[in-house]
Amino acid sequence: MTALEQQLQQLVIETCQHPYGSVLRQKGLTSLVRLINRSQKLWKDSSTYYEDALQLTWLYFCRNLCEAVTAKSAYDSERSNIVTWLNAYLKRRLQDMYIENQQQQMKFFSEEKEDSNGAAIDTIERIVAPPQAPNLLELVRQWAEADRTKNLRRTYIRDRADVNAQVLILKRLPPETSWQVLSQEFVLPVSTLSSFYQRKCIPLLKEFHEQQRVA
Repeated sequence: MTALEQQLQQLVIETCQHPYGSVLRQKGLTSLVRLINRSQKLWKDSSTYYEDALQLTWLYFCRNLCEAVTAKSAYDSERSNIVTWLNAYLKRRLQDMYIENQQQQMKFFSEEKEDSNGAAIDTIERIVAPPQAPNLLELVRQWAEADRTKNLRRTYIRDRADVNAQVLILKRLPPETSWQVLSQEFVLPVSTLSSFYQRKCIPLLKEFHEQQRVA
């Protein structure tokens, strides 16, 4: 066990001696958070939802370190060290948010139909699931790459013809390039890129989908 692990383990023991919600418990939790952050051992990535996942992880940490409040079981030092425990939870939340993000993107290609009883059938799951989803995504990719009307290339961020709808749509198709990476690549704020994508790219994607339905 490393010196850091020993220090963290001792601090966990001391923190959990105090009642849940007490001032001393809160001070112990704060000390643990600071020490873990300083260690730089916590998992990091460049996804747009990393900070949200991290906040959920710290909330989980505070509620389930000493006793299980929202989890099935509390932290067990016999099974793993505290950082490994937190990283496992953080990665699960990131994975959940990635899947949710992909499903939201695919909703632009979803539609509702009715069964014989007139009940609405949500086809998003059918569209996202293989083999339909890869075929649909491949159609979108081919359409964007070809850009036969050149409309995608003509739709770009002001004074930045290189950052156009064609480029961003292709970059954001699964496996998507994160907004942070794109921000560094194009030297533009994430908010500028994301706003342009919502205002210009998504309507173009919807238009393409409508054309496929008519065809």
